[in-house]
Amino acid sequence: MKRLLITGAAGGLGRVMRQLLAPMAEVVRLSDVADLGEAAPNEELMPCDLGDEAAVMRLVAGCDGIVHFGGISTEKAFGPILNANIQGVYNLYEAARAHGQPRIVFASSNHVVGFYPQTERLTAADPMRPDGLYGVSKCFGEAMAHMYFDKFGQETAIVRIGSCFPEPNSHRMLSTWFSAEDFAALIGRVFAVPTLGCPTVWGVSDNKEVWWDNTAAAFLGWTPRDSSEKFRARIAAEGPKPGPADPQTRWQGGAFAAAPIAKDDNA
Repeated sequence: MKRLLITGAAGGLGRVMRQLLAPMAEVVRLSDVADLGEAAPNEELMPCDLGDEAAVMRLVAGCDGIVHFGGISTEKAFGPILNANIQGVYNLYEAARAHGQPRIVFASSNHVVGFYPQTERLTAADPMRPDGLYGVSKCFGEAMAHMYFDKFGQETAIVRIGSCFPEPNSHRMLSTWFSAEDFAALIGRVFAVPTLGCPTVWGVSDNKEVWWDNTAAAFLGWTPRDSSEKFRARIAAEGPKPGPADPQTRWQGGAFAAAPIAKDDNA
């Protein structure tokens, strides 16, 4: 690609992907409301509030592809989620429609299905069961992606990210862990296939115990290579698995399913 846009590039995942995705485009345009640091030789920095429609329109101009990590990435009060994850997603899709419909990777979340028990194995066709306001906002983003595809032909890969951290840090994450390298390889396939459509892909590595079936996304030609199994002994040594009534063991969304509704940004 000539220009790849990464939103949310100052976040934990964005900082890692900024490096891993650098070879995919002549120029990588990075955006966030937080400090983006210094630009590398093939980077350009464009700070942007996703809730600002005019700013997002400028941000998307000239881009051949979009990796959308931007927005609130955890449970928060509704105000910040509304601006970044709902208004921001609308602004992004309208900007993409106005600028040639570059293919989009939309970072959704396992929290759109967080109220399923861990005993169930899900496909992308199973109904959403969000576990909080953050999960609801990702349901909205997925719905926007499908509507823009059906109405305008805007292609999006909806990636329901499990737990994309350097290492899993809990028994639950042994099932949900998604290595950054596996994610980068998936993004590469999203932009490589001749026809994408609007698939939903479970963002999870090749872990021993997973709850999600990616058969419907097999056409992408992506096979995760990493596994959480190499971390199992460490996790076990740090403490026993919580009992079956604990949210971390009961629900696919873990603690999010038991979190209260925040009433302000500090809650």
